[in-house]
Amino acid sequence: DVQLQASGGGLVQAGGSLRLSCAASGFSFADYAIGWFRQAPGKEREGIASICIRDDSKYIDDSVKGRFRISGDNAKNTVYLQIDNLKPEDTAVYYCAADSRCYHMVHSIIVPNTPLNNWGQGTLVTVSS
Repeated sequence: DVQLQASGGGLVQAGGSLRLSCAASGFSFADYAIGWFRQAPGKEREGIASICIRDDSKYIDDSVKGRFRISGDNAKNTVYLQIDNLKPEDTAVYYCAADSRCYHMVHSIIVPNTPLNNWGQGTLVTVSS
């Protein structure tokens, strides 16, 4: 039973940093891809970044490249999203998702509303100006 627990959100000032965590359990972590998504108030969910655990390949959306970094810790079955130089427009609920197909996870980052079956509950990031 795939379980994903996102955490690390909070209230930060613009220019600050956060590290979000996605703790995974119930599946073979090394055989999956993990993606991060966010949904701002009144907006559609958008893809941010993905990592294929077995080969450590990463994809970062152009809209956040340079400020967002994704990494994985196999020993902890956890994927991190490091966010630097936070901006008010980064305010959103951040979700992580898992899929056994790395290419599909990259596709889901690029193409909105691509179906994914395994989602965490979300963690709220609020950036004040």
